[in-house]
Amino acid sequence: MNLDEERQAIRQELESMRESGARRQDLSLHACKRLFFDLGIRPSMATVRDLTQTGSASDIPKDIDSFWERIRTASRIRVGAGSIPKILEDRAGELLGALFEEAIAHARTTLDGERADIQTQIEAAERDAREAEIRREASEEAIRRSDARADAAWERVRALEAELAMANSHGTAHQDSLQASVRRLDAENETLRKRLETEQSTNAALRDRIDALHLDLRHSTEHYAQQIKDAVAEAERRVKPMLVELDSLRSMAATYQSGVRDASRKEFEFIQQIAAAKARGDRLDAQLREQSDELDALSKEMATLRSQQGVDPAVADLLCALASSGRLSDAEMATIGTVADGHVALPLRCPKCEEGEPELSEVDHRYELQCPECEHSSGLGNSRLEAVTRFLSLRPVTSKA
Repeated sequence: MNLDEERQAIRQELESMRESGARRQDLSLHACKRLFFDLGIRPSMATVRDLTQTGSASDIPKDIDSFWERIRTASRIRVGAGSIPKILEDRAGELLGALFEEAIAHARTTLDGERADIQTQIEAAERDAREAEIRREASEEAIRRSDARADAAWERVRALEAELAMANSHGTAHQDSLQASVRRLDAENETLRKRLETEQSTNAALRDRIDALHLDLRHSTEHYAQQIKDAVAEAERRVKPMLVELDSLRSMAATYQSGVRDASRKEFEFIQQIAAAKARGDRLDAQLREQSDELDALSKEMATLRSQQGVDPAVADLLCALASSGRLSDAEMATIGTVADGHVALPLRCPKCEEGEPELSEVDHRYELQCPECEHSSGLGNSRLEAVTRFLSLRPVTSKA
């Protein structure tokens, strides 16, 4: 049987003695006997404590000293019981005394070492206890700060709820102002539309005038060119047989040249008129583009105002934050309705698969947000805010009649 099996057997014996009601001293004495006589191991506080699993750092050394005292008593009795000569008895007593002193010195050395180890363990335990106390105090301080922040947050929520109630009370006034703004924008839009139609008709008339001038110029040029050609041909036909009429032909040529100059001057004037008309047309086109951009900007602003319905952005952001944190019930969501839908931003990615781009659909004034990749859906909701909140919380909206 090896050393581990012997130790296990000793533990079982000690457990049996403990169940039978043996005291700590008896358990320690039995462990010392088995260690010293059966295993040849000098009993120490660590080995005895490992076997008995009981006793303090001051009790176990007392039990070990009691064991050695019993050993010395038994040795003295056995030595003095026989018929041993006096000198041998003295020598044996001296030997036993020397052994006893050596054993005591060794035991004290071992005890001091074990005491030092125990003191080190005690200091480590006290240090751990101090660190645990510091951590506990830090935790309590963090809890107090968290409670203070929570109280401040609740105060802020109550203040925001009061502001929300005030905003709801002023909702009618904001709605009237929005309707007035819409009517004003509609009137301005109608005025700009009429101005645009007038400019377009003016531009069309100018284009027709430019085309007519081009056509007139082309006809005049062809006409004068044909006259010149005919005159040259007539002069060539008459030059040989009618030398006497050379002067008259020269005067006719001068007349034709004057007509050509007049035609060139008229052509230059027509070109200047065409350039002026083209410049005016370009100005009208630029003005038309500016008015179109202004009309588009007004249309976008009117659509934004219609979608936001006069709700303050701070109030809308608060409603979105409360809804995203799950602090609004279904009844409160139904009460809010589509008031804050103009400020609700759609998520860019599906929270379930993190790959799909959610798509918002509206059927019979009911809103549904659905992922085309994983088919995760919010279900039909009464507003965009409700659909987005349920979609991000991975909880579908219960279908309502």
